[in-house]
Amino acid sequence: MKRKIILFAVVLLMSSAFFVYLNNLQKGETASGTQIGITLKVVLIAKGLQSPVEMAVPKDGSGRMFIVEQLGRVRIIQNGKLLVAAFLDLQDKIVPMNDRYSERGLLGIAFHPDFKSNKKFYVYYSSPSGHSGSNHKSVIAEYKESVGNPNLAESSGRIVFEIEEPEANHNGGHMAFGHDGYLYVGLGDGGGAGDEHGELGNGQNLQTLLGKIIRIDVNTSIGYNVPADNPFIGKNARPEIWAYGLRNPWKFSFDRVNGRLFCADVGQDKYEEVDLIEKGKNYGWRIMEGLHCYNPSNNCNQSGLTKPIYEYDHQTGISIIGGYVYRGKAIPDLMGKYIFGDWTGPVFALEKEAGIYTVTQLSLMGKPKDTRILSFGEDEIGELYLLTSDDTQPLSAKGAVYKIIR
Repeated sequence: MKRKIILFAVVLLMSSAFFVYLNNLQKGETASGTQIGITLKVVLIAKGLQSPVEMAVPKDGSGRMFIVEQLGRVRIIQNGKLLVAAFLDLQDKIVPMNDRYSERGLLGIAFHPDFKSNKKFYVYYSSPSGHSGSNHKSVIAEYKESVGNPNLAESSGRIVFEIEEPEANHNGGHMAFGHDGYLYVGLGDGGGAGDEHGELGNGQNLQTLLGKIIRIDVNTSIGYNVPADNPFIGKNARPEIWAYGLRNPWKFSFDRVNGRLFCADVGQDKYEEVDLIEKGKNYGWRIMEGLHCYNPSNNCNQSGLTKPIYEYDHQTGISIIGGYVYRGKAIPDLMGKYIFGDWTGPVFALEKEAGIYTVTQLSLMGKPKDTRILSFGEDEIGELYLLTSDDTQPLSAKGAVYKIIR
């Protein structure tokens, strides 16, 4: 998400032109245009949340849904109710939050595949930095569920990973365990406009983890290990890297059926994109934005780059929000489709037909028209949720969770 577009978005949200704006999806080279398609509903599950930016489930049979509030808390929804007490409170560890828009804070949570037995989970947050050249540092820490109370985490954890961040934005922060048991982490390019970091930009620089998706093994008592089959081991590159050339991956997910990794990468000035992430691939930033040359703006060298499977321009939205391939049972019309959206409000379904990726915009009855989408969630049985807010600042208690239904 981008600070420079916030005021622009607010103006759009207050204008009648906003509704025209939502329906103008730009056709890309690898994608067909969109159309208004399936009509569904959303039902309110919880409200009064402070900037809910992530939802995850432990898959322990409890049915609990864990909601990350950007200001530093993890909350629990159990049996359809938001519990009052926080599961985990890290407000004393993250950078100070105020009533201004921010991309820092508590940004991600992932439960260990063996959580039911080892009770381990991982959080990603923005911590103050002691380095003069850094704005803050991004931290991954391991915590455990309390032995005496499953709805309370232990108060202390261990640091798994840290990285200095030069700017306040483009922090990524999403984490997910793959079918292989390793932890995948999305890292932004370090922030600022245009990835003006060095000769190549961080996205193309294999000596930094910024602008990458990394893959690490957290099954160790100190730090992390690097899986032996990571693609850049033994090369002149950071071995943690799984894929590179990303600007700000704001949510990615694995298809439950086949393990394919879908990633939404937030664009700079003109285009948002969906990438199908594969081992060792270069997704182009800052050489390209979407399917188009960015730096240089013309005749850029596209050799070796993997292009997005879908893009849309800023007539349709301004900050993509990644979602999930639907594998639930309640909405057969969505089966196998990748559901994603944009911060400005629209929700889309992407599918591949005859080798062409097509997108349909969903009509969601009951969704407040001016609410912003911050994230998507998926429960234990594959049903999908929207995490939203009616405000742009992380301390506002105008956040909500909605379930998508027929």
